[in-house]
Parts: sequence; structure tokens; C-alpha cells
Amino acid sequence: MPKTLLILIAGPYQSGANGDPDLIAANLRKLEEAAWPIFERGHIPMIGEWVALPVLSSAGARTTPDQVLYPTADRLLHHCDAVLRMPGDSRGADQDVKLAHERGLPVYYDLTEIPTATAEN
Repeated sequence: MPKTLLILIAGPYQSGANGDPDLIAANLRKLEEAAWPIFERGHIPMIGEWVALPVLSSAGARTTPDQVLYPTADRLLHHCDAVLRMPGDSRGADQDVKLAHERGLPVYYDLTEIPTATAEN
């Protein structure tokens, strides 16, 4: 049984939304649907947008989403123990998977692949 893991949930956020705020919000909700099952297995779910969006908001017009979203995920992956790659086309999620592999982190493609953490963690 593994220790408690910090697991980055990676999947479409802006992809396929064509800038439509409702579709972007729906993509985020799909990512967030994986949070409870990860938590229920004894781990800590993390979504890069949970960190990046307040940064982007506070930067105002000084930056673009790409200048914040991708670097945030990269920085988070220095602290995460694994990645859950959700279905759907996403350049950012594919980059997260690539970085995870480079750093030797496990990448899960289904919630059922994530092991349950031991109780003593």
C-alpha cells in the first residue's frame, strides 16, 4: 500500500471550448469530478487551474492564460507524486504526462488504477 500521494488531475480545460466560458467551466467540473474518488482512496487531489486561476486573475492584463497555466502545472509537478490523465484532447495535459514520465512519476489513466493509501498516512 502506498503513502498518501498528491495527484495532479490533468485533462482538457480550454481544449475544445473555443474560448466559451461555459464550456471551459464544464471542462473544469469534469476534472473536479475526479477529486472525490482520489480523496476517498486516501490521497490529495490537485488541479493546476485551482492554483493558476487566482494567479491569472491577480495578474490582470499583464499576462495570458498560456503564460500562467502551463508553468503552474510544471511547478506543481515538482511537488506531485503522480498524475491522473483524464480523457480528451489537451495539449497541456499531454505536457503534464510527458513531464511526469521524465520525472519518473506514475501516470494513471483511470481512477481504478490508483491504489488506496495506507491508513497510517
